[in-house]
Amino acid sequence: MLTESRAFSGFSVVDIDAARRFYAQTLGLTVTDEAMGLIRIHLTGGSEVLVYPKPDHEPATFTILNFVVKDIDATVDQLAARGVEFLIYEGFPQDSNGIMRGNGPDIAWFTDPSGNVLSVIEE
Repeated sequence: MLTESRAFSGFSVVDIDAARRFYAQTLGLTVTDEAMGLIRIHLTGGSEVLVYPKPDHEPATFTILNFVVKDIDATVDQLAARGVEFLIYEGFPQDSNGIMRGNGPDIAWFTDPSGNVLSVIEE
């Protein structure tokens, strides 16, 4: 029934202007303004994510968006240089840059200005 349907994901933020700046300027993604104060994040491969403001937003307790990268060390360094702070989770084998290695693919987590958890994960 839905095999021919186009799908997209979405999530909320507290401040849509801060989200626009973060996703466009800090992460370098293409972001477009949509009707009703929404923004659309355009991802590689034609995927899109719709972001909407929600005054009573509460960030999810899980990763909402994973970015697959070829070189996690270089990506973490570049993002850190742009002001991104990587999360350190107690009990996870992460290095000083926040990269967890050896438990599946290498991965590092960070948040957007609304506290939504994102990751970079090495291919």
